[in-house]
Amino acid sequence: MREGKITVEAIKGMKGRRRLASLTAYDYPMARLLDEAGIPLLLVGDSLGMVVLGYPDTTHVTMAEIEHHVRAVARANPKAMIAADLPFHSYVTPQCAVANAQRLMDAGADAVKAEGGREILPQIMAIKEAGIPFIGHLGMLPQHILEEGKYRIKGKDEEGRAKLIDDAIALHEADVFAVVLELVTPPVAKEMTEKFPFVTIGIGSGTDCDGQILVTHDLIGMFPWFTPRFVKPTRQCGVEIRSAVETWKAEVERVG
Repeated sequence: MREGKITVEAIKGMKGRRRLASLTAYDYPMARLLDEAGIPLLLVGDSLGMVVLGYPDTTHVTMAEIEHHVRAVARANPKAMIAADLPFHSYVTPQCAVANAQRLMDAGADAVKAEGGREILPQIMAIKEAGIPFIGHLGMLPQHILEEGKYRIKGKDEEGRAKLIDDAIALHEADVFAVVLELVTPPVAKEMTEKFPFVTIGIGSGTDCDGQILVTHDLIGMFPWFTPRFVKPTRQCGVEIRSAVETWKAEVERVG
């Protein structure tokens, strides 16, 4: 293990003391850059389906594809913890959940993440019993986009709030160390952050979570064709790349 490697205990120890900044990484150079910038948690997310592989949603991403990108990120040997998404239909039973989680760990992940709460509690417990650190994911679940039809904010009414709290209780029972809260209405995200010992990592869920995560391509404008409403890009790298190539192309054509 690399000296200074970020551990589960280090992430847990940030709660109430230091805000956690997390970003996605899908390849070797981006993992190195983010690690050099001091990002403590890198997620090889199934969002790579849209921003890298050109799929319409995350449901098309396969285990082999996630595994491939985990290996690429792991080659950067970052101090950051590497978490990896279990993709769509890769954790339908406890047995396959453990087998696929172990595949990602063998590829270089330090933890795995899956979407859902009480309904996947047996899978989470099996993963934990296998000694694999687990990150939860509540709120809007992108792997359910075909059922949802579109991205929706969760917890806006009492029924939605109660469901989120019950799912959080289940994740607490499983002793997960962190939970991504995606598109959870801010008051409920704040309540969950204050009520539970796991680290909450918000995305489009307000500023009261223990930390925040974004898709790196959204943050730096590397996917200029679509930007979520809750993201304010800090750079427009896609535009800069296009401009650089156009300048080079013009120079080549002039010489000719």
